Amino acid sequence: MKKVNILFVCGAGLGSSFACQMAAEDVLNKLGINAMLDHSDISSAVSMKPDIIITAQNFKSQFEKFSVDPKQTTIVYLKNIVSKKEIEEKVTPVLKDKGILA
Repeated sequence: MKKVNILFVCGAGLGSSFACQMAAEDVLNKLGINAMLDHSDISSAVSMKPDIIITAQNFKSQFEKFSVDPKQTTIVYLKNIVSKKEIEEKVTPVLKDKGILA
């Protein structure tokens, strides 16, 4: 199984991105996904080219200012960054699209 690179992003790259990462770890373990996880601030995130970026909905307008290649990186926006239910609902189809989850 391919290892997926997931980046969790917030304004400073410390607080909420790390909280989201911890919530998502439980979801990914439940789904049996082999993932490399990291967290970052927005400006650093676009140069890192992960498979998936997971961030809060309120950062959408800031991400739209950057050119992120949608063929390489899928951005998942969350209303509640620590909701395991929302993370699973939004990440599962992305993992399927990328051929990581059957």
